[in-house]
Amino acid sequence: MFQNCPALVLNADFQPLSYFPLSLFNWEDAVKAVVKGSHAVVAEYDQVVRSPSTEMRLPSVIALREYVRPPARVAFTRFNVFLRDRFRCQYCGEQHLRGELTFDHVIPRADGGQTSWTNIVAACSPCNMRKDRFRVKPLRAPFEPTQFDLLAAQRLFPPNFLHESWADYLYWDVELEK
Repeated sequence: MFQNCPALVLNADFQPLSYFPLSLFNWEDAVKAVVKGSHAVVAEYDQVVRSPSTEMRLPSVIALREYVRPPARVAFTRFNVFLRDRFRCQYCGEQHLRGELTFDHVIPRADGGQTSWTNIVAACSPCNMRKDRFRVKPLRAPFEPTQFDLLAAQRLFPPNFLHESWADYLYWDVELEK
């Protein structure tokens, strides 16, 4: 009944915990977090949920009451490499779905290349096979991203569903109405 009523979860500074995937709670978890007191309601849906003793509108945006500091360094994961490279093959420049990309060593491990931020890029399978034969260099040199680099990349991939009450918390750089 309320499946289409997820709540956007914000940190105590009113920034989303994550843009990609977007930090969301299903309606039940949002209500539990508010009742428990760990989160505050920022915006609500028109739908109401009732218990024998309580009635409340479903939260559409909730914020943590205490700030959660993001990690100092970005985790080196396959997903974060794809996100850093914006899901684009670093050889042909084409954008791909996550399942169509591979994790590619710019300097092959056989030649002493390390599995690290500075030697790994996203590549489509055809380019990954072709690059070794033709000594193709990536379009952009691999680098270790900061939290801000990944946040900027995350914002490029909006989710399929965006409730209007979320707009003020998701896109800080959109032009304001005149």
